[in-house]
This record gives sequence, structure tokens and C-alpha cells, in this order.
Amino acid sequence: MKDFNCIFVIGPTAVGKTAIGVRLADKFGGEIISADSRQVYKGLDIGSGKDLADYTLNGKAIPYHLIDVCDLNREYNLFDFQEDFYKAFSDITSRGKLPICVGGTGMYVDSILHEYDMIPFTEKPGEREELEKKSEKELEEILTAEKEKLHNTSEFGDKERMIKSILINRFNISEECRLARQKLRASRPKIKPLVIGTTLERTLVRSRIAKRLSDRMEEGLIEEVENLHAHKEENGAEWSRLEALGLEYRFVSDYLQGKYKSKEEMQELLKIAIGQFAKRQETWFRCMEKKGIKIHWLPQIMDIEERFQAACKIVESDN
Repeated sequence: MKDFNCIFVIGPTAVGKTAIGVRLADKFGGEIISADSRQVYKGLDIGSGKDLADYTLNGKAIPYHLIDVCDLNREYNLFDFQEDFYKAFSDITSRGKLPICVGGTGMYVDSILHEYDMIPFTEKPGEREELEKKSEKELEEILTAEKEKLHNTSEFGDKERMIKSILINRFNISEECRLARQKLRASRPKIKPLVIGTTLERTLVRSRIAKRLSDRMEEGLIEEVENLHAHKEENGAEWSRLEALGLEYRFVSDYLQGKYKSKEEMQELLKIAIGQFAKRQETWFRCMEKKGIKIHWLPQIMDIEERFQAACKIVESDN
């Protein structure tokens, strides 16, 4: 019997996670579940690095899930991902296939590995109205009294944030929430993960980021963002919405609004920002290890085939 029922391939941006995941899916009869917070959106193709051609290997299409599942005019969140992940996992395993989750959005991956209890927050009728009648001082006293350990007092001084914090805290300790957690834990599939991590030496990651960004610029990244904004009435791609997506979409949106002196300046600053993002991703995954997640790190070698073979040995040794 296998000790796992799902493989996770994780790591920072631009290190070849998809290529390794697709090869594993081809060899072990798997299907890909994407864990990328921007690839879920329709229309974010070049900037999010969907590279859908990568899901065809030797003329064989590898099925993938959680890509192009949401329009820009709706915000896809962690709750959506977790719910969609479990649906995809159940669908894939029901057909005798192996789910292979590939992505670098650390919180998405962590929500599955640490089984976050994502319960939709609901307010009791009239409760907000009652709190809105109180003064800020009274709300501070309620918040301090009702939160057993209040480490963060940043809500103080902002009446709306204090009200929201009180309502969320009351919901989290309510019988309704407790029963919802029980129901959720009983209904979701049990994930037995095998986590494979891949990265490269930092200077190589930076050089790959620079090369990939240059390629994406040539492929039409600026034109993609320009076209998204041109159809904002249909897709909700206002500048503020595009900026909120971060990195490529934020920097290119700012460039198109004249906030940079030149395209070259924008591209250089974006390259630096992506490098900083990759470093934060690595930090996140190292923190996951400290919290008890076993990550099997592949050797830091450039060749994808060699890393794939190393991944195969890890998978086969866990059979």
C-alpha cells in the first residue's frame, strides 16, 4: 500500500515545478491540481505563467484542475481554493488517478497540509446594529474581555475593525461554528501527502526569473494587461483590480498609467520584486517544515530530467 494519496510539488517561482509535476503525472497516472493564486483567473495567461502547452508531454495531454476557474470581477480566496481542491481531489481519486498538486502559493498548500477549518463567517441578525450603537471605548472593553488573549490591538481606534473583530470572535467560539467544523472535518477527504520540494541556488533562480520575464515581455505581457483593462466593463479589470493582483499585473498597470519613466525601468524593478517574492516563498516553505511538514527536497541541479528522476525515486521509495 502507498503511504500517500496525493503528491505535492512545491517551490519558488521559475524553478520548473510544473515540468516536474507533469512528468510525474505522466509516469504515475496522475492529474495536476494547480495551487497558484493567479492562474485561477481567466485572462491572466502570460503574467501568471499558465504555459498550458507544458501540460502536453510527448503528444499526451495531462489533465489539470483549478486553472481558469474564476472571472476577474470576482475575488478568488483561500476558502474557494480549499473547497475546489477537495472537489478536484475526490474527482481524480474516484477515477483511480493520482492527484498531484503543483504550485507556489504557500498558504494554498498549507491550508491542505494543515487542514485549515475554513468556515464561512455569518452574522447573527441585529448583532452588528447593537454594536454600532456603542462608543469606541465600549467596543475596546468588549474586544479585550471577549478575546482570551489579545496580542494584537491594531483594531483599536477603528470602530469598524473592532466591530468586525468582535463579530468574528463571537462566531468562532459559537456552537454554530463548532458544529460546522465537525461537519467539515467529517466530510472532507483524508489527504495523505507526499511533499516534494524543488529549488535552485539563489543566483540561478534570479537568472531564470530575468530570462522568463524577458520572454514574457516579448510574448506580449504589456499587451495582455492593456487588453484586460480595455475590456474592464466586461471583466472588472479596473486598474485597482489589476494592481491588487501583484507583481507583473501591478507593475505593468503602473507602467501603462505613466508611473515609470520607461519600460526598461519598470522591467528592472519588476525583476527585483519577483526575486524578493521567490525568497519569501522559500521562507514560507522552510517555515512549513518547522511546523512539522516533511518536505523531500530535490537536488539543486538545473537539469529538469535529472530532478524528475530524483523525484521518481522519492515516490517509488514511499510505495
